[in-house]
Amino acid sequence: MGGGNAPVAAPLQRQDKPFVIAGRGFTSRLIIGTGKYKSYEENARALEASGAEIVTVAVRRVNLTDPSQPMLVDFIDPKKVVFLPNTAGCFTGEEAVRTLRLAREAGGWSLVKLEVLGEKKLLYPDMIETLRATEMLARDGFQVMVYCSDDPLMAKRLEDCGAVAIMPLASPIGSGMGITATVNLRMIIADSKVPVIV
Repeated sequence: MGGGNAPVAAPLQRQDKPFVIAGRGFTSRLIIGTGKYKSYEENARALEASGAEIVTVAVRRVNLTDPSQPMLVDFIDPKKVVFLPNTAGCFTGEEAVRTLRLAREAGGWSLVKLEVLGEKKLLYPDMIETLRATEMLARDGFQVMVYCSDDPLMAKRLEDCGAVAIMPLASPIGSGMGITATVNLRMIIADSKVPVIV
């Protein structure tokens, strides 16, 4: 065990250069979701207060097409904020690909967040299905930001098959443990030519 003599990491400095994903620059590095809000109106207020320029949209849970019900686009303008359709709740590659194809038909979105889960309790990604879905989506013209495990080799394979951003699991979801995978995350970041988003 160490005696407390480890060097202290320097504080992070604000990045003023744009954050670039798939050739598009953003001034904010924050991405917010559409889940857990009481209403689309509350979601819109949170988005505005955050300054985020990207909002993830759980395609299977958010109304994007039924005008007889409240629609997200009535509260958050997709011309002002980038909608990032995601596949939350999908457990197979085919289901995820089908979901994102429907999202593209509904809104024309090709920049997407791929999530293929292996099980419901921990929300850990199924990496075999994730890799298959990334390959299918990239061939189909999608720009895939991919949720994945903290395995550096798998992250590189996802990048090699066309992912435009890697989104590794940094800690068990909902654990409150903070970032636990620091060594693997550093390896992923060092080896990646695309943005790594935690």
